[in-house]
Amino acid sequence: MWRGVIIVVVSLSACAEFPDVDAALAKGDATRDYPALLPFEQLLNAEEPRLADTDDEALRARADALRGRADALRGPVIDGNTRGRMADGVRQP
Repeated sequence: MWRGVIIVVVSLSACAEFPDVDAALAKGDATRDYPALLPFEQLLNAEEPRLADTDDEALRARADALRGRADALRGPVIDGNTRGRMADGVRQP
C-alpha cells in the first residue's frame, strides 16, 4: 500500500512546474538558431586566442576588484555583541 502511495507522489511531483527554470528559458530568444557544430579537426587547427594590450588593464582591474571583495569577506561573520549573547546561552525561565 505505502509503495503505491510513494509511486503516486513521485509521479505527480514530476509534473510540477519550476518557475525559476521557466523564467530562465523565457529570457532567451526561442527563434535563434543553435550554434553550428564544428568538426573536431577544425577546432584543433584553430588559432589560439590572444590577449590584446587593452585586455591586460581590464583583467588587472577585475582581479583587483575580486581581491577587494575577498578581503571584505574575510571579516568576522558574527559581531562581538551577538557572539557575547550566544556565549551566555539560553536562560530557562
